[in-house]
Amino acid sequence: MSYAFNGRRTAAAVLTAALLVPLAACGSDDSKKDSAAKAATGAPKANLTVLAAASLTDVFRTAGAAYEKSHPGTRVTFSFAGSQELAAQVKQGAPADALVTADTKTMDGLRPDTGTPTVIAKNRLVIATVEGNPKKVDDLKDLADTELKVVLAAPEVPVGRYSQKILDAQKIDVKPVSQEPNVRAVLSKVELGEADAGLVYKTDAATATDKVDAVEIPDAQNAIAEYPAATLKTSRNSEAAAAFVKWLSTPEAQKILRDAGFQQP
Repeated sequence: MSYAFNGRRTAAAVLTAALLVPLAACGSDDSKKDSAAKAATGAPKANLTVLAAASLTDVFRTAGAAYEKSHPGTRVTFSFAGSQELAAQVKQGAPADALVTADTKTMDGLRPDTGTPTVIAKNRLVIATVEGNPKKVDDLKDLADTELKVVLAAPEVPVGRYSQKILDAQKIDVKPVSQEPNVRAVLSKVELGEADAGLVYKTDAATATDKVDAVEIPDAQNAIAEYPAATLKTSRNSEAAAAFVKWLSTPEAQKILRDAGFQQP
């Protein structure tokens, strides 16, 4: 009996060892693949979550796909919202790896929570009107017309602050029919015909050329929006997050931003 038991125990041990060999080999292969991916791209494999300003929605989807293609094994997921909403999420400890806002003021308010920010792009404002501009809006002064339904972003939103800044500088009093939580909401109101005009970023108007017209605002009357990017100190993928933020300033990323209408920093 003891010989049979020992024989069975020996056979089981041999079988277990045989099963573990391919598993160990797989683990070794995966490790080699991860190391190879890091060596090829300079960035470790990771699943990154990036909080980004709403005005970056279209261009960052393109940029994210380009980054994943050139960084095998890395996946980038974006969460888009108004910069003030993103700041609130960071302060509440939302799990994320990097942050890109539409203004430096919001980013500066998060210094305890972020790495050193880098401005990756700039933008300007335009007046978005219903397609065909039926109300004949030609400049900022026209927005003061009380018969014109104008929509602006809320004052705590970067584009809302920029809007109020340029209106105040020209001493133009606008009574908006609504104040929206982000620039895409402003654009949507105009697209749907719920407003005759609204102040949005030039790049946002460019995403809806079949639904809205863009009235240019002279540089002397305009404001420059800056987009800083930074890693978050709570990131569990700090090295990969830093690599992504650094990539946003590379020629490849800058071309994607420029093609979408953003200005170089």
